[in-house]
Amino acid sequence: MKALRLRGETTFAVWSRRAISVPLIMTTFCIGWAASPVLLILALVSDLVDLKRLPRTRALLFFLLYLSCETIGIVASLWVWLRAVVSKRAAGEFEETNFALQRWFTGSIFRGAVRIFSIKVEQTGEPGEGPVLVMMRHASTADTVIAGALVATVNGPRLRYVLKRELLWDPCLDIVGRRLPNVFADRSGSRSDAEIAAVRNLAQVLSARDGVLIYPEGTRFSESQRVRALEKLRERNDGLYELASKFTHVLPPKLGGPMALLEALPTVDVLFLEHQGFEGARSFGEFFRGGLVHATLRIRMRRVPAPSGTAAGGDLAQWLFAQWANVNAWVANA
Repeated sequence: MKALRLRGETTFAVWSRRAISVPLIMTTFCIGWAASPVLLILALVSDLVDLKRLPRTRALLFFLLYLSCETIGIVASLWVWLRAVVSKRAAGEFEETNFALQRWFTGSIFRGAVRIFSIKVEQTGEPGEGPVLVMMRHASTADTVIAGALVATVNGPRLRYVLKRELLWDPCLDIVGRRLPNVFADRSGSRSDAEIAAVRNLAQVLSARDGVLIYPEGTRFSESQRVRALEKLRERNDGLYELASKFTHVLPPKLGGPMALLEALPTVDVLFLEHQGFEGARSFGEFFRGGLVHATLRIRMRRVPAPSGTAAGGDLAQWLFAQWANVNAWVANA
């Protein structure tokens, strides 16, 4: 029942962060719900000019949902830990319970958002069974719950995530996510070799029930990020710039983590999780103004055979960029 030990992070740092994040979430939950009648009236008044959409009222309801899921998750994670200690349950059973808790958390937020914002979901393709390597487009903060809700279902693969370390300020991810084989990557670049090694380790002992998810772009799409990424590719002059220059709706994949997983899982299928419709949550301003209200979320799960016949190195990178061009084309026409 040991928690994930992150490189460069001390026990003092972990508990110092939790001493801030956990009380902050639970206090905000109590204040938010206590003040919710007044807040809802204020939100409704501000929405008088947009009664058909009620963007601010819906945003408030979503924040209350999020705070509720966080608070329930924190309490449940403590209960799961105490129950395991008292009953001396096996490590495998403890891990399975935490996978279920992670699945409940992401699924509850996704399903709640769909109802609150009246989102229409259109999905083609299925994730299939594990083992599988999931490569997902990253367009907004909202899309982080899609895979947990639609791929890591009760009968789907148990996902191991590659996430940015800043997300550890989310208490449920910090507590439950560190009990599971996930990687919270430091994107500063100061320990890039160590971070890539940690990502590669996710591929170890991957059973038919498991999958690994990574965001190849490394960050959310924006036009400024796209221009910056293309400039870096042009400077490297590695033959990938020509392919990437045609990308209009996605960022060029970063090669470190994705290549490490492709090389470590040469016989595992790759599931490209493509989506369009959550762009309305790219910023808090867009979200608060109703960017998700009555949105249509289009999702395509495209599973392709493992590129086992592709040589490592440049050819494998070309394969990844060619597949990502397919992602870009689908998003552009969705």
